[in-house]
Amino acid sequence: MNKPIMAKATAVWLVDNTTLSFKQIGDFCDLHELEVQGIADGDVAVGVKGFDPVSNNQLTAEEIRKAEQNPQHKLQLKFNAAAVGEEKRRGPRYTPLSKRQDRPASILWLVKFHPELSDAQISKLIGTTKPTIQAIRERTHWNVQNIQPIDPVALGLCKQTELDAAVQKAASKSAATGEVMSDDERRKLVSTEQSLGTDDDRMPSNMAGLENFSLSGNDDEAPRDRRDVRNADSFFNLPDKDDDEDED
Repeated sequence: MNKPIMAKATAVWLVDNTTLSFKQIGDFCDLHELEVQGIADGDVAVGVKGFDPVSNNQLTAEEIRKAEQNPQHKLQLKFNAAAVGEEKRRGPRYTPLSKRQDRPASILWLVKFHPELSDAQISKLIGTTKPTIQAIRERTHWNVQNIQPIDPVALGLCKQTELDAAVQKAASKSAATGEVMSDDERRKLVSTEQSLGTDDDRMPSNMAGLENFSLSGNDDEAPRDRRDVRNADSFFNLPDKDDDEDED
C-alpha cells in the first residue's frame, strides 16, 4: 500500500481529529506504532502542522468512520483515477542547471575508466546526449583541452549503485560475446579460462621485442626456452639431476 503524502503531518492530524488506534494510523502513514504514540504524547513531530487527508483527497470521511468503529479495519488510501495508466518518462534523466557544466568531466571519466559502457548507458546515467559523448570520445569537443575527468558520483550526477549496475551489465554483455581485449583497445571482458584458451600468441606490448632475450649476454650460446609460456606448470617441471649427469 502506498503511503500518503506528508505522512507524518497526516499522522498528526489523525491523532488530533480522530479516535483511530495508534496501529491504524501507523499502518496508514507507514510509521511505527510507538512513533504515533510519541506524536500523541508530544514527544515526536513537535511543531508539525497537521495535514488534513480528507480535504486533500487522500481519505474519505466514511473510511475514517469505518475504521473508528472497527479497530481491525485498515485505512485505504483513496483511489486516484488520474494516476492510472501513468507511464514512467523515457529518455535521459533531467539534470539541474547547476550541474550541467559538470557533465563533460563526468563523460570523460566514464569513457576513460569504463570504456565498456555504451553511449546509451552513459547518456542514461548522467542525462547527456550521444553527440556530446561522441565528441569527447573523439577529442573533438570544443573545450576538450580544459576538461578534467571527475567521478559522476562525486558530482552528484548519478548514484554509486546505478553506476555499479551499469558497469556490471556492460561487463556481462561483453563477456557473453567472448571477444578478447586487445592491447590497443579495451573492447571486451573475458574470463581467465577464455583468455588462456585463445590461440593468440602475441606478447603484451610492454614485452614486445624480448622474445629472444638472453640473460647470458650471448644469444648464440644460450638456447632459447621453448616451453609454453601460457602453461605456468611447465616452468616447475625441471629436468632430474640424473638426466643431467647422463647427458654429461
